[in-house]
Amino acid sequence: MTVDIMKQGELISDSDLVNFNTNNSKSGRPALTKAGFVILGVSGACFFGVYAVATPFLLPALRRICLPFVPATANQVTNVFSALRGRSGTLIDIGSGDGRIVIEAAKRGFQASGVELNSWLVWYSQWTAYRQGFTTKATFFRKDLWKTNMSPYRNVVIFGVEQMMEPLERKLDMELPPDGVVVACRFPFPTWQPSVVVGSGVDTVWLYRRSHIHL
Repeated sequence: MTVDIMKQGELISDSDLVNFNTNNSKSGRPALTKAGFVILGVSGACFFGVYAVATPFLLPALRRICLPFVPATANQVTNVFSALRGRSGTLIDIGSGDGRIVIEAAKRGFQASGVELNSWLVWYSQWTAYRQGFTTKATFFRKDLWKTNMSPYRNVVIFGVEQMMEPLERKLDMELPPDGVVVACRFPFPTWQPSVVVGSGVDTVWLYRRSHIHL
């Protein structure tokens, strides 16, 4: 015998109720609509997009010595090249960020390189160098600065943080060529004696000559 039930103005048979309850008991949840699939897909794509972009910027914070990306100011760039006046040859910027030091060095005749761990910043720097016509004079590569050999470079630039200066001093002491110089920005080296100091406050840069650092 079929029993009809009135609900919201419609007749629902007991066979319809059985089918409805059976389908829901099998799935355990309401069926996902086409719009739901679209929203879920877009949300997933946004999440992974943000993850892919943000991860290279957040990973340095998880390292023992964090070197965050803080762009050099115009005064700092000017002071770096004031300290390097009269110098030439190869130059490397350790933690080259958006590439502004390297590209400026290329404009001034250096054969300049930048080492940077953030792949997005490396790509951006390469694109900027290409756009400005300095691809042969300004090169960028993704690598850990602690695993980069500094001996091929006569000029080294570092915008460092305080906790990295002592271990970096030891590394450069072993690898810097005899005629090499280092320009430190924002923080000086702990034991080396600078040959030149330019600027003041956060714009101060210190130039160290390999032949004079232990005087």
